[in-house]
This record gives sequence, structure tokens and C-alpha cells, in this order.
Amino acid sequence: MSVGAVLKTKDGAHIISVEPSTTVLEIAEIISTRRIGAVLVLDDNGGVAGIVSERDVVKSLAAHKAKVLEMRADDLMTRNVTTTTSQTTVAEAMEIMDHGYFRHLPVVNDGKLEGIISIRDLVKFRIMLHEQDADNMKAYIARTV
Repeated sequence: MSVGAVLKTKDGAHIISVEPSTTVLEIAEIISTRRIGAVLVLDDNGGVAGIVSERDVVKSLAAHKAKVLEMRADDLMTRNVTTTTSQTTVAEAMEIMDHGYFRHLPVVNDGKLEGIISIRDLVKFRIMLHEQDADNMKAYIARTV
């Protein structure tokens, strides 16, 4: 199955993003209230300029103490963001995340941001597929007995 299929099953498929000038405090509030692990930082054209994760906020707090509250997204965001396409398989996306030690992966098709997936989204999707397989096997067995 593909990343595109995962995006179709996600609750709230809209993309939560911020501008490069957004303060770290605002980012922390968004991450906390929305119960998400990262926000995308978009440029003026809607392209991915960076990503800020909860880990980035915590690392910056440890490094800069209270001064982190004066920082902006563009001060601590990861700039060279790894992206994927909707055609990428779920297994490939999981491998990309594992190899890069991150939990969020923007989905970009033909230069257009389509969404973002998390490792949690991928795990939930795989569990759903396994449950469907088990249900199909049970139904098959029930028909043949």
C-alpha cells in the first residue's frame, strides 16, 4: 500500500503549518493544543521551508534556556527536509523515517505539498490492513467449513 492511501485515511487531512517568523512559544502552543509532534514551516509560495518538531523545541530549550522564547521557527527548524511522494510504499516510508531518525514525513507530488504523515499514521494503517486480512481469512474459513 502507498503513502497516498494513508493520507486518504487520516483524520483531519489538512496541513498544520507556520511561517518562518512564528515564535517558538506559538509553535509549542500549536503542537500542544493540536496534539501533534511537528509543524511544517512554509515559504511564501507554500513550499516546505522547514519542519519544527517537539524534539527541536526541547533541544533548543536545553541549549538556549529561556532565550528560546525569543526564537522563531527559522532559528531552529530543520531546513533540508526529507520528503516523499504519495506513490511511496508504506514500508519504504517507514524505512526512510527509521534511517533518518525522524517521525514526520511531508508528502510532495510535482512540487505541491499534499500532506504530512507520521510514523504513528503508518503503524495505524498497517494494523488496519492486518485486521482486514484477519477478517477476510475468518470469512473465507467460515464459507468453506
